[in-house]
Amino acid sequence: MEKSCTLLVHFDKATPALANEIKESLEGNDVESKIEALKKAIMLLLNGETIPQLFITIIRYVLPSEDHTIQKLLLLYLELIEKTDSKGKVLPEMILICQNLRNNLQHPNEFIRGVTLRFLCRLNESEIVEPLLPSILSNLEHRHPFVRRNAVLAVMSVYRLPQGEQLLDSAPEIVEKFLTSEQDSSSKRNAFLMLFNCAQDRAVDYLFRNVDRIADWGEQLQMVVLELIRKVCRANKAEKGKYIKIIISLLNAQSTAVVYECATTLVSLSSAPTAIRAAANTYCQLLLSQSDNNVKLIVLDRLNELRISHREIMVDMVMDVLRALSTPNLDIRKKTIDIALDLITPRNVDEVVMMLKKEVVKTQNLEHEKNGEYRQMLVQAIHSCAIKFPEVASTVVHLLMDFLGDSNVASAIDVVVFVREIIETNPKLRVSIITRLLDTFYQIRAARVCSCALWIIGEYCLSLSEVENGIVTIKQCLGELPFFTVTEEGEVQDQGAKKVQQVNSTTVSSRRPAILADGTYATQSAALETAMSPPTFVQGSLSSTGNLRSLILSGDFFLGAVVACTLTKLVLRLEEVQPSKVEVNKASTQALLYMVSMLQLGESSVLPQPIDNDSRDRIVLCMRLLCNTGDEVRKIWLQSCRESFVKMLADKQHRETEELKAKAQISNAQPDDLIDFYHLKSRKGMSQLELEDEVQDDLKRATGEFTKDGDDANKLNRILQLTGFSDPVYAEAYVTVHHYDIVLDVTVINRTKETLQNLCLELATMGDLKLVERPQNYTLAPESSKQIKANIKVSSTETGVIFGNIVYETSSNVLERNVIVLNDIHIDIMDYISPASCADVAFRTMWAEFEWENKVAVNTVLQDEKEFLDHIIKSTNMKCLTPPSALEGECGFLAANLYAKSVFGEDALVNVSIEKQTDGKLGGYIRIRSKTQGIALSLGDKITLKQKGGT
Repeated sequence: MEKSCTLLVHFDKATPALANEIKESLEGNDVESKIEALKKAIMLLLNGETIPQLFITIIRYVLPSEDHTIQKLLLLYLELIEKTDSKGKVLPEMILICQNLRNNLQHPNEFIRGVTLRFLCRLNESEIVEPLLPSILSNLEHRHPFVRRNAVLAVMSVYRLPQGEQLLDSAPEIVEKFLTSEQDSSSKRNAFLMLFNCAQDRAVDYLFRNVDRIADWGEQLQMVVLELIRKVCRANKAEKGKYIKIIISLLNAQSTAVVYECATTLVSLSSAPTAIRAAANTYCQLLLSQSDNNVKLIVLDRLNELRISHREIMVDMVMDVLRALSTPNLDIRKKTIDIALDLITPRNVDEVVMMLKKEVVKTQNLEHEKNGEYRQMLVQAIHSCAIKFPEVASTVVHLLMDFLGDSNVASAIDVVVFVREIIETNPKLRVSIITRLLDTFYQIRAARVCSCALWIIGEYCLSLSEVENGIVTIKQCLGELPFFTVTEEGEVQDQGAKKVQQVNSTTVSSRRPAILADGTYATQSAALETAMSPPTFVQGSLSSTGNLRSLILSGDFFLGAVVACTLTKLVLRLEEVQPSKVEVNKASTQALLYMVSMLQLGESSVLPQPIDNDSRDRIVLCMRLLCNTGDEVRKIWLQSCRESFVKMLADKQHRETEELKAKAQISNAQPDDLIDFYHLKSRKGMSQLELEDEVQDDLKRATGEFTKDGDDANKLNRILQLTGFSDPVYAEAYVTVHHYDIVLDVTVINRTKETLQNLCLELATMGDLKLVERPQNYTLAPESSKQIKANIKVSSTETGVIFGNIVYETSSNVLERNVIVLNDIHIDIMDYISPASCADVAFRTMWAEFEWENKVAVNTVLQDEKEFLDHIIKSTNMKCLTPPSALEGECGFLAANLYAKSVFGEDALVNVSIEKQTDGKLGGYIRIRSKTQGIALSLGDKITLKQKGGT
């Protein structure tokens, strides 16, 4: 039988004490030595030693001591020793301690009385407690509250003993009487707790007799009241109404702990709009009043739960939730923004966007190390609002365009992507956006932001003035030609700056493997994703060293190719809107000159790395096009590119709509389920809150929210056989995985005709798993069974293995120990990861940062690329980030990105690249990347096991 443990103390196993040494110290006169010896004796008892020889020594030499510390340690010692024999009878020597306990209960010092009463709370032997009952009851009237509060707990523990009701049958009446006259808040709490556990009806009567004074009760007593309400309402749902009024009255309590518990209780018991609104208001107040970030995060979790279940009520609270943005912590801000974005409606979108705009302006004025990341969050939030409600775009787009030159590159990329989407979806804003973009283009410092901004200029400069301004702006940022000159001495000079200039950049090499949008690798110059230092302006001229010039001189020829394409588009459009052929030819010639200069720069020895082939071919294509323009090619450059972008936006919108539809699907009740008709019910004596609660319960019942589907097939899959059918002991385990805990419910069956003694389930783990409890010994009768539970803690996402033995002795041969080796239990990584979404940019950033990669070769009997991808997605429990439109068609090649997040917050990235070979089989690789080695290896093993197309 398992022993309950009431005491836990750290024990250093390196220096175990000897019983003889302890005995000598206890027999001495030195108080300090006795204290140390008692502590050592307690440590040994806690770790399974019995040391019976010390008992008489302690009775003789320690019991008479008047020292308070010794008396307290003595009680701990008495708490731990065995007080009964093998048959369950109290040992005769225990009578020796009864008189000492009675003396302590009548001791003049209140501390001795109090700790003795607390010790009695942990005694399970009624024979020891019975003679002490008069002394316990007399302590209920002691002058000191410390004694009284422990006396009440002692009365409760005695009453809850197996024979407690016979020993102290009048305990509820005594405690109720004590409760009415008691003034100390802790004593009242303990008394009410006793009634709550032992005489619930009396506790409820006392509660309703004093309902007007609940607000004045202490925090501890109010918490027990809430616990009582939860217990009563779960047992009797019909009486919820009168208790909900008490909870709402407690929402104004002084203690924040009580207020939080009130709100939580209210949400769990009622679905009435009034109650939910009161709870949401309480959470919002706690969010602002509490300074602890952990508390704020917990409160935000509760608000998020309300958002899911009661969105229509939470919509009105969105501005209160957003006030949490005043906290500098990024996690809190992110969670706040996520909740607010899901509560936006046409009625409140203007207020929300105004608030977000103010926060964006604050990030500009205040110097804070996390301002860049916070600004990025805000930009993404505003982007989301503008896509859902296009009418607000005009109020934010110009403000955000001030941040195109932001030193935080990720934030600047989000701004330019937002501008690109808005300029397509809001035709009325195109002219003002283009004008503003051309005015601020020279401030952009990041290559990727420049690339996107140049694409916008090339696609949306439509009128003559816009096209001309676009060409002029690009020329100014490129500076004067040539890009370099070689003097007679062989020195290289930048023609624009007229001096030798070293371009400062935070990226050393532009040629490195980069991850493209489709998940494939490329070696290109587009890897300049970090911000470069501002260029040096010479003689105050803007064109002297423009941002494009600095980036191209640093070796970014991918950007050079983008510049060439943009100039080509602008010249082609100029041909359509400019009547003067001379001006068109002039612009075309200048564009060609810039392209030739970029090629010269790329093929010279000036830069450490020459131009890459892709960029060179792209620039040459642009030159050929300007020299020989055809109508078909013109249509491709001026129309098809935009059409592809429009199609991409439509596809994105369609995917988001489909996801929302999938989330909106709710479970319906069965056809024969009972539905109460609210209008036919009697309303007599019901308050408005009770009526609302009844209506909401009926609605929940009708829509199936009360029904929980248990997946019986899934439960059966979790039962694992641990031993063979022919083994003398049969064992099987039901494995329950819940985030950080694994519970093994092991059924052990004795299949022999003998009694098995000292049967022990010995388990060990491999991986980041840790056993919580020490194994216990059991006795198993012939052909009987036993349920054994084992708890295991998990600390990271990786496949763990649990293995072990069952060890036992038979009644016929006690000396021989039998061992049965158990089958291994493999803890599946799939229990810890769930599908998640992230932006393409975030995926590529993580892909570049994560250091652990596992490369798995494709080896499958499946012959269809899409079917294989679906099989991998299902097997790995991940989400495909690549849109369905990108996977359509038959080309014999498929590349897709998959993403999932673990319960520990770890990211799992997978890139699938497969092609159909000439023999019809699929070939290629699946790459897994993560921050930790465990996920990469475990996911790789899972894919290797599952990819062949099996189950």
